[in-house]
Amino acid sequence: MTSNAAHESNLAKLIDEQLEIAACQTPGAGADRGAPSPADHEERKTAHASFEDVLLGNAQASPEMLEELAALEATPALSDEELARQALAGSGADNEVSTKQ
Repeated sequence: MTSNAAHESNLAKLIDEQLEIAACQTPGAGADRGAPSPADHEERKTAHASFEDVLLGNAQASPEMLEELAALEATPALSDEELARQALAGSGADNEVSTKQ
């Protein structure tokens, strides 16, 4: 076993021990409950791609991301009058002194 593999094995053992300790200390955990298992919950195999990753070509856009972008593109643009109305209606909400009425 290489040194790196030995370290990974030790780390995995340490993580398992810590999970078992945490499970025993969790309120409502009984002796019959046991340690948490990966089968008890669904784990993500890969992280979600960010918009920046997609733009840089480092990841593929998910179908959900594409749907959200399509919905954003389909919304009508706000007129200058509407933007001004919203700005006046929400002035002071962020406690910024320069924008209070």
